[in-house]
Amino acid sequence: MRGTNVWDAEWEVNEEQAQRLIRRQFPRLSSNQVKRLGWGWDNTVFLIGDEYVFRFPRRTIAIGSIRMEGKLLPKLEPYMTIPYPKPLFYGEASDEYPAPFLGYAYVPGDFPIGLTEERRALSAETLAKFLRRLHEFPVQAALKFGIQHDHRNLTDIASRKVKLEGFLPKVVAHLSPEEAGVIEAYISRLQKDRVEAVNALLHGDLHFKNMLVNENGIVSGIIDWGDLSVGHLACDLSVAYSFLPPYARDVFFETYGGAGEETKLLARLIAVYIPVLLFMQAVDDGNDAIAAEAKSNIMRALSD
Repeated sequence: MRGTNVWDAEWEVNEEQAQRLIRRQFPRLSSNQVKRLGWGWDNTVFLIGDEYVFRFPRRTIAIGSIRMEGKLLPKLEPYMTIPYPKPLFYGEASDEYPAPFLGYAYVPGDFPIGLTEERRALSAETLAKFLRRLHEFPVQAALKFGIQHDHRNLTDIASRKVKLEGFLPKVVAHLSPEEAGVIEAYISRLQKDRVEAVNALLHGDLHFKNMLVNENGIVSGIIDWGDLSVGHLACDLSVAYSFLPPYARDVFFETYGGAGEETKLLARLIAVYIPVLLFMQAVDDGNDAIAAEAKSNIMRALSD
């Protein structure tokens, strides 16, 4: 039965089913072990041997995204300054499984969970250079591939504020009074209703569950491109607030090439909004580590 949360799956795929689907469509991978790595809102992810990763949609809304990734991700290679998963295997929907699925080259690394502020700061230039190049991809070329244009209405601050206010009762039950007070004060200060559009090709979901770091804690991979879209560049620049400590943000924006005050305002809002959703999902799943990381992202975004 379908749940009521935005992250609830419409269908699931387990390791045995994934292995059967992969072997049937890609016989040369038949001898590779299949291991579930995890899942997000839209996809379940499996490691195939030690070379490939396969993503299987778990919601109807994710089918269009997986098809789009297959078309556009290969075109991004000249713009990429951080490793990312390149599509190699294009699985088709069948009677056994209702959606297409993709296999990619495996990008090694660990999720940036529990990093010190000093280690986070080491990635300021790396992230800024990555986003500067990604945002240089021609918007019109992306649109010709059928990329969605601002389907989340990113510039509408007022509606996102209302949604945040609606999330608060569920969130504050798991926060200290001081933490809850910081979030409530921030929301009450949000007076602008909308910002002017500044469009770019976006990763669209740049947070700690879609980033990988090396042994030194430096960002070494960007994964899960299912939210590729054209929209306000603040969506991606939110990483300057959620991931980086306040003292590293000047370096980030100087390297990126600057950003206006409206862009920074929206970037900070998204840096609060997305981790709030991740926090609620982690609480719902009973995942204390992800909940703690999401909470740290929220509080970092609200620090100056």
